[in-house]
Amino acid sequence: MEAPIHSLANLFKQLGLDHEPAAIEAFIRRHSPLPERFELADAPFWSPAQAAFLREEILEDADWAEIVDQLNLQLRG
Repeated sequence: MEAPIHSLANLFKQLGLDHEPAAIEAFIRRHSPLPERFELADAPFWSPAQAAFLREEILEDADWAEIVDQLNLQLRG
C-alpha cells in the first residue's frame, strides 16, 4: 500500500486549522466519537467552506481523499 500523498497535518492546514500534532490530537479528542448519523462533511463543527472541501475531495476521490478517510476513521474511534 502506498503512503498517502498528503499528511493529516497538511489536511488540517488546508482546512485552516492548527496543524501542530498536539492540536490535531486535541481536535480529534474534542469531536470524537462522531455519531454515525453524520457523514464527515456534515459534522456540525465544520465551516461551510471546510465541509464543501471535504465533501468534494471524497466525491471526486481526489488527492486528499485517503487522508480525509483517515480523519473520518479517527473521529469515529
